[in-house]
Parts: sequence; structure tokens; C-alpha cells
Amino acid sequence: MLLSQITDEQGATQVVARDGSEAYIVKNASSTYALALKAANDGTSLQQVIRDHGLGAPVDLVKAYADGRVLLPITHPDPAHLHLTGTGLTHLGSASTRNAMHTKLNQSADETLTDSMKMFQAGLAGGKPTDGKVGAQPEWFYKGNGTMAVTPGEALTSPEFALDGGEEPEIAGIYIIADNGTPFRVGFALSNEFSDHVTERQNYLLLAHSKLRPASFGPEILVGPLPEDVQGMSRIVRKGETVWEKPFVSGEANMSHTIANLEHHHFKYQIFRQKGDVHVHFFGTATLSFADGVSAQDGDVFDISADAFGLPLRNPLRVTPGEERPVSVTAL
Repeated sequence: MLLSQITDEQGATQVVARDGSEAYIVKNASSTYALALKAANDGTSLQQVIRDHGLGAPVDLVKAYADGRVLLPITHPDPAHLHLTGTGLTHLGSASTRNAMHTKLNQSADETLTDSMKMFQAGLAGGKPTDGKVGAQPEWFYKGNGTMAVTPGEALTSPEFALDGGEEPEIAGIYIIADNGTPFRVGFALSNEFSDHVTERQNYLLLAHSKLRPASFGPEILVGPLPEDVQGMSRIVRKGETVWEKPFVSGEANMSHTIANLEHHHFKYQIFRQKGDVHVHFFGTATLSFADGVSAQDGDVFDISADAFGLPLRNPLRVTPGEERPVSVTAL
């Protein structure tokens, strides 16, 4: 099942469920958030809650998207209680890249490896535990709260102090915390974990700065397990012409960590188990236009698609003009 949110002609939020090409309004559903929280607190499945509500009128989702009526597939009534976070160095990448990494790992003394390579090696060695134990910790980063979540179709804004604004085509896990503090997975969605790769490349200690950017996810949530092998396509479209495109992969068949291990190392922190909170957690990628020497320009459209996730995720790039100026802090 795929789950999304749209607005009707009067601007009211409607939840849409679909299997295959047929999409229908979920009756008497005010939001995906309300449906998911009820399922979490009642100890039942989200699909059962939707069946209990029943399905109503059919919806043309493609037209709704074209009309600008598609929303983020889940939000929180208070944006400060939606958390955007992620993990990096989690994907194996292409065969040639993987072989090159393994060669370097096998031929180099540990003290000559970069910290990124050491983290990647740890994931290869211990990111997929099979004995019921806790696996290796991944790289982890914070992107922001719900104020940084951008609706599909709307612009990802690169601030005036940014050195770059580039796409990161990823799968994100969508989570909600029940009233008793238990995290529940709502499902998975396409995402663009938009980042500043020029800043990041200057020094890996600037990773935190490079990640504090807006991000988008959706338009639909895949309710159910993540496919083992996700095959997608990432494109940059400039004035109607594709100027760069490349396949991207995800799913555990293409990762050095299990989803369960990544989830553990996020939700082991009590701060991320606060009742009613929503989490959008980006699982990483091995495909970037920046790595191919492409620099996205103002007005370019990022287009990320994968068949299992329904509608493609599209967002134009908006570059904020001007020169960075110091922020003045006033004493009280």
C-alpha cells in the first residue's frame, strides 16, 4: 500500500491510499499522522486502521501533483516535533567503487585510512549482525526539524552562505513514537537529502554544517517492508532538458548495514523516543551528481524515482542570492 496526502479544492487535507494504479480518499481521516498514531497506540497495523476507516472517492494523483495539491505524506501538528536525521557510509556503491575500496582497505595500514574509510570498514565488518547482538554504529547526522521539510514539487532553497546545493537520492524511514515511548515504522519513502557537498569536501568535520539544509520526501509512503533491492533513477532537469541522470540503488542488498541496525542506533537515544514525535531518517546513498563533476544551478529540477514508491519526487533548486553577512546577537 502507498499512502499520501493531498488538499481538496477547499484546501482541506485528505489522506490517499492506493494499491497499484487505483487511489482513493481514506474516509474520515484528518491526516496520516492521526492514522499512524492511532495504529501505534492501539497496537494494530496501519493498514488495518485504514481498512476500518474505509475508502471513499477515487483520486487522480498525477493530476493532483501537477496542480500542486500534493503535500508531504506525513507531518506533525507542531513542526518542532518532526525530526530530520540520517546516516552515511551505509551503501556499497557500484562494483568498481566497492572493489577499489576493498583493495585500499586490504593494502593499507589502519593508521593511514581516513576516518570515513574506517567508518565504512566498520560497517562492512559489523553492520549486519546475525547473532541478535548490536551491530556497528553508523555515521549519524542531524538535518533539522519539520520547518526544514519541503513539500514535493516545492523548491529546495540553498542559503546565501552555501557553497553548493546538491541532491542525494535516498530512501527514508518514516517513524512515529507511541504514547508509551515505543518507536513504530510507518513505512519508507523516496527522499532528497539535499546537502552542500563543497563544504563537506573541504573537511569532513564540516559535515554537520553541510547537512543543515532543507530536505524533501515522498510524495508517497510505502507501507510495508523495504524491498531488498531498490532500483531507482536520479536526474537533473534544466529548462526541460535532462543534463544528468544516473541509476541509484538502495535496500539491504546494496547496503553495509541492516535497516534494523540503523534504527537501533537512532532510537537507542531516549530523546528520540518522545511520545507523539515523528522521525524521518535518511538511510544514505552512493549516487551523487556532484561526484560526476556536475554543479546544480538555480532553477534546475531534481527528479528522483523508483517504481515501488509511486510518484517521483521532484523539487526545483532555488539559490538565495547575496553575500553572507554576520548574524548579530543582541544581549538581554
